[in-house]
Amino acid sequence: MSDQFSPEISSRICKHMNEDHANAIVIYAQAFGKSEDATAAEMLSIDAEGMNLSVKINEETLPVRIQFDHTLVDAEDAHQTLIAMVKQGRQKLSS
Repeated sequence: MSDQFSPEISSRICKHMNEDHANAIVIYAQAFGKSEDATAAEMLSIDAEGMNLSVKINEETLPVRIQFDHTLVDAEDAHQTLIAMVKQGRQKLSS
C-alpha cells in the first residue's frame, strides 16, 4: 500500500462515505461490482487500486472488490474518482 493510502486515510475516507454517502456505495456495488441486486453496502477499505465493499443482497452479505480505472495518486484523486464513479454509475443504472 502506498503512503498516499495509509490505513488512517483509508479509514477516514470509508468513515465519511459510510456516514454521508451510503447511497453512493450501493451505486458502486450495483454499477461496478456486478451486484445489481444490492440493497445496502458498506465501504470497508480503499487503496490506490480499488475499494473493498461489504454488500447485502437479499439476506446475504458478500465481499466485493471494485478496481479503479487508474491507480490513484492521493486522497484528492480518490475524492474526484469516487465522484466521477457515482455519476457514471447513475448513468449505467438508468440506461
